[in-house]
Amino acid sequence: MRTLYHFWISPACRKVRLALDEKGLKFGLQIEKPWERRPNLLARNPAGEVPILVDENGAVLADSQAICEYLEETYEDVPLMAKDPIERAETRRLIAWFDHKFYREVTDNLVDEKIMKRLTKSGMPNTAAIRAGHHNIHYHLEYITYLVERRSWLAGEEYGLADIAAAAQLSSVDYLGDVPWDQHPAAKVWYSRAKSRPSFRGILGDNLPGMPAPKHYADLDF
Repeated sequence: MRTLYHFWISPACRKVRLALDEKGLKFGLQIEKPWERRPNLLARNPAGEVPILVDENGAVLADSQAICEYLEETYEDVPLMAKDPIERAETRRLIAWFDHKFYREVTDNLVDEKIMKRLTKSGMPNTAAIRAGHHNIHYHLEYITYLVERRSWLAGEEYGLADIAAAAQLSSVDYLGDVPWDQHPAAKVWYSRAKSRPSFRGILGDNLPGMPAPKHYADLDF
């Protein structure tokens, strides 16, 4: 059985879940709390991070982008990157944008401060960081608007890994109700199209006891 070791609110893990589902690959989910640094986790990934994918062939893979590239090269029936090398490069550029820049400027300041600190009992949320996250997200939603006004999807004419990387980050922040969708209607339409895909059903069903998602979170029409 293909198994994904993940933590539910992690956008990196959500990215791999979406990619697996888009490709129609069956997998089981195993919750892993990275801060516990279990020996089995470190044996699979010395970095002590999730996601980790154990494929049916026994291959053990870590890092969300390494996993997604592996899936793209190994399971080619449903491609998530274009064949054109320029569009593939654009896809990788946007993946890096959301995996790193968006995460650093938005997700880390909101999800990590509001949820992860509570779960790991690592201190009180930093209000300055939260204010920064609320400020920075507008810039990223404006950039999504810029892209979708010129293309059908973020990297081109087909839904792919760039959209998956962006939607994974935004879904984590949206669980908090911290995405100002109404101020960015074009980005809202793009996200509504993304979360309406069957691959999103599992993520929209995520729920942390004592920390419920806002009502719009799983509403395909907001």
